[in-house]
Amino acid sequence: MQKITPFLWFDNNAEEAAKSYISIFKNSKIIDITHYGESAAEASGRLKGTVMTVTFELEGQQFMALNGGPVFKFSPAISFLINCETQEELDDLWEKLSEGGEKEQCGWLKDKFGVSWQIVPNVLSDMLQDKDAKKSERVLEALLQMKKIDIQGLRNAYAG
Repeated sequence: MQKITPFLWFDNNAEEAAKSYISIFKNSKIIDITHYGESAAEASGRLKGTVMTVTFELEGQQFMALNGGPVFKFSPAISFLINCETQEELDDLWEKLSEGGEKEQCGWLKDKFGVSWQIVPNVLSDMLQDKDAKKSERVLEALLQMKKIDIQGLRNAYAG
């Protein structure tokens, strides 16, 4: 069992979200689904027998999702960062995760469930941390003009 597990509070579509995510990420699966029993249903106001939690795994990272009602909403203050090796991988994840959601600046998006993701290329960190401040500044300027990140555009800015 992993030490820290992201726990996501959904209104009533935890299972739908988990199934959506495992369809997007290759090495993924549903691990367990629990249902509201009588006492949990009574305490929460949820219907007995409906899905309470879904435990799932995305690329080796375990998550738990709860159908907890409309009390809490997702915020971009918490997001999931996905590091991508290629433009093809970045494009694929960007399109799939942003479908029905919102495309935002600098590789950020909000999916149709309201969860925020950052889809970034592995090379970005090295470029932004380059000892040559002019190179990293050009990369940052280019990045700020992008929604979905264009790796070649970053490389061009880096090269000057």
